[in-house]
Amino acid sequence: QVQLVESGGGLVQAGGSLRLSCAASGSIFSIRDMGWFRQAPGKQRELVATITSNGGTNYADSAKGRFTISRDNASNMVYLQMNSLNPEDTAVYYCSANLNTYGSRRYGNYWGQGTQVTVSS
Repeated sequence: QVQLVESGGGLVQAGGSLRLSCAASGSIFSIRDMGWFRQAPGKQRELVATITSNGGTNYADSAKGRFTISRDNASNMVYLQMNSLNPEDTAVYYCSANLNTYGSRRYGNYWGQGTQVTVSS
């Protein structure tokens, strides 16, 4: 059984910052890419940022220069530091991980339940 649990969402004023955290737990053997996605009301889920096991990063254009993704491989954690937030960043933010387990060495994508981020103007 694998769980991804996000935390750190909330309400913030435009221009403010938030730091999201995601903890992956369970019978995890190894994790490849981890990432953050978001879904605003009435819109499709979209990529925010991803990070490889070696620390290589990829950002959506909307996140470049404002958001920073990082991870702690020892604790199976991934973080998203979000600065200069604006109302367009309001969404449910989901953590994802491409991992395999001791029970099955086949890699699969796992998702957290999401954390709400609301940016007021």
